[in-house]
Amino acid sequence: MLNTAALAEPTTRPVPADENVLLDVRNLKMWFPRRKGWFGRDVTYVKAVDDVSFSIRQGETLGLVGESGCGKTTVGRCIMRVYEPTAGEIIYHQRGGASVDLAELSRQALIPYRQEIRMIFQDPYASLNPRMTVFEIVSEVLRVNKLASGSELEERVAGLLRRVGLRPEYMRRYPHTFSGGERQRIGIARALATNPRLIVADEAISALDVSIRAQILNLLKDLQDEFGLTYLFIAHDLSVVRHICNRVNVMYVGKLVESADSGVFYSYPKHPYTEALLSAVPIHNPRLRDKGRRIRLQGDVADPANPPSGCYFHPRCRYVQDICKTQAPPLHNVSNAVLDVDGNAHVAACHFAEELNLKGVKTLTPSPSPSGRGE
Repeated sequence: MLNTAALAEPTTRPVPADENVLLDVRNLKMWFPRRKGWFGRDVTYVKAVDDVSFSIRQGETLGLVGESGCGKTTVGRCIMRVYEPTAGEIIYHQRGGASVDLAELSRQALIPYRQEIRMIFQDPYASLNPRMTVFEIVSEVLRVNKLASGSELEERVAGLLRRVGLRPEYMRRYPHTFSGGERQRIGIARALATNPRLIVADEAISALDVSIRAQILNLLKDLQDEFGLTYLFIAHDLSVVRHICNRVNVMYVGKLVESADSGVFYSYPKHPYTEALLSAVPIHNPRLRDKGRRIRLQGDVADPANPPSGCYFHPRCRYVQDICKTQAPPLHNVSNAVLDVDGNAHVAACHFAEELNLKGVKTLTPSPSPSGRGE
């Protein structure tokens, strides 16, 4: 049996109270059981998400980044309740000031909140039912929730298709007749159908051609301005995250290792893992390129079922010290960190965050404003 007492340990970083917060994720854990031995009697757990806490403010875009397998997609699916979290709270702040813990709700009780929290999936080919027309795909959520019917339903679907850049007469076609970018626009229209407040975008552009990515990003930003949307933007491409996100959270082997405002994050990283990720961001301006800046991490990402002792990143860290091998660093406010214009804290899980002088990315691109656009 899972030791629930161990799961109830307090997090190292309480989520700050903020009246503008739309979603609080507190102490979130998602452990997948893995059975082995004779008759599956021995059970170990893959700690895909292990004690993660963060908040998303109304109207902002929060980036969640990391290598493949770090747990960022699992976080998004826990928020959507695709997965039943092992432990933790997902506090959703409703209109009017009331709050509800989505992690405790039954499937039936979740139905009203599924209208306000929607998801855009990574694969535009697999996320659309090939046996349904575009009209059926986009209108399904409206019909199920009894939000529209008859001619009104058709008018709403037509309006959604126009808003995402598709012609309404396409609604009788099937998904196989569309390109990847067009399919993703259909997925965005489906997500917008219920007038949501929060959208979880899980690698929403990674499966698209480079020429199409900018179009989808600009569409997402325009929709955010028009409808006041809030995004949790899950990605691994840091150059894209820099373009659209106001704040960035970094995950490694199921844990949050750094969080900061986008502008501060890219210029002044405080965790060695973040420095390595940023070193892979391409610099298009040759005057700003720094030869030898690429940091190539040795070894593989740690196994979440059997992570190393101490800091999970220490086997791959070039700044490792003895304490890193034995003691797990807490996620804490970095005392000498550069703060953003609003004075928000910069937190990192590294014993030497105040001492290391890590390299960021030289860029002339301004930070995005709260609406997601550059100022």
